[in-house]
Amino acid sequence: MNDAQGQISHPRPEPGDVGLVEPHDYVCRERFEFDSGQHLDEFTLRYETYGRLNAARDNGIMVLHALSGDHHCAGIHTINDRKPGWWDNLIGPGKAVDTTKFFVICSNVLGGCQGSTGPQSLNPATGRPYGVEFPFVTIRDMVRAQKRLCDHLGLTALQGVIGGSMGGMQALQWGIEYPDFVRRVVAMATTARESAQGIAFNEVGRQAIMQDPEWNRGDYGRSGGPRVGLAIARMMAHITYLSDASMDRKFGRRRKSAPLSGSYSFDVQFEVESYLKHQGETFINRFDANSYLYITRAIDHFDLPASYGSLEKAFDAMKAEALVVGFTSDWLFPPQQNREIALALLRSGKRATYAQLNTDLGHDSFLLESPQLYDLIRDFFERDFT
Repeated sequence: MNDAQGQISHPRPEPGDVGLVEPHDYVCRERFEFDSGQHLDEFTLRYETYGRLNAARDNGIMVLHALSGDHHCAGIHTINDRKPGWWDNLIGPGKAVDTTKFFVICSNVLGGCQGSTGPQSLNPATGRPYGVEFPFVTIRDMVRAQKRLCDHLGLTALQGVIGGSMGGMQALQWGIEYPDFVRRVVAMATTARESAQGIAFNEVGRQAIMQDPEWNRGDYGRSGGPRVGLAIARMMAHITYLSDASMDRKFGRRRKSAPLSGSYSFDVQFEVESYLKHQGETFINRFDANSYLYITRAIDHFDLPASYGSLEKAFDAMKAEALVVGFTSDWLFPPQQNREIALALLRSGKRATYAQLNTDLGHDSFLLESPQLYDLIRDFFERDFT
């Protein structure tokens, strides 16, 4: 097929998967100062990469995960463990984040529990897990640790950073913190400052954990801990990731038991109850309760206007072009909070675009199948990229 200039036009290849991947550990042995004034003499970030670094070492895209995410965002780990990464629908050959063009990096955040240094890690001074003796972590701390990983990998620049929810907070912080290193920022389903409602939801989850007797003020073994409290925290938080319409469509009032046999008990009766219980049970097998406390508190403290004097001032130094995406059914970080970011960027004289996608899937829309979102991201990253 020929285009208007008579050049041969090649159709875009069918999207593929990155296939088998393996995590790596970056151990930074340089002292790290936290915003709290505390420090670590060394830390580890677990990460995965997909694609190849180009000769200029500037085709990197940093993928930034949300509260309950981790470093495994694409591909599979083994033939027997075929669970794909949490953003596998977005990342891969020919996909919106195309690994034939970009070198994609994703790390578990500092303070996490999937291989990166966090409360579950051993404190070399005591030989026991840090627990609540671990330094308090901010979104900025997470980003500064990721920058050290980029330096270790030899990147000269990032073509872009991308994340949703807490990942969107990190993306904005990347653009602010490293204006000469980041060329494009994609922030989705996020906010410039955690709202009172968001802090309230996080506090309910923390109290569920801390009121569980097995929390023991953060001192528990790897196989123990406040499993009931953490499951309840996850169940409550997961409700905020959905929407009324999506829950009604998926579950309605369908029952797990016959109406008469289950009506007069507190056993699981409705499918939505069973779903939330499953979410809680699977979460406690992969997440640490203390990390949940630390990461939700980091989200609470995220407040760009307060940190820099105003939201416009926060973006003063930023040079990256930004794409901000809101979703109509997101009631955790609703569209107006995303639009506010884009407007502040424009008022600061920055290159910014706001896109609002009409969906009834709630806050988690950025993780789910969306050709419209894929087109936005592909066009944004590939425009003017050679």
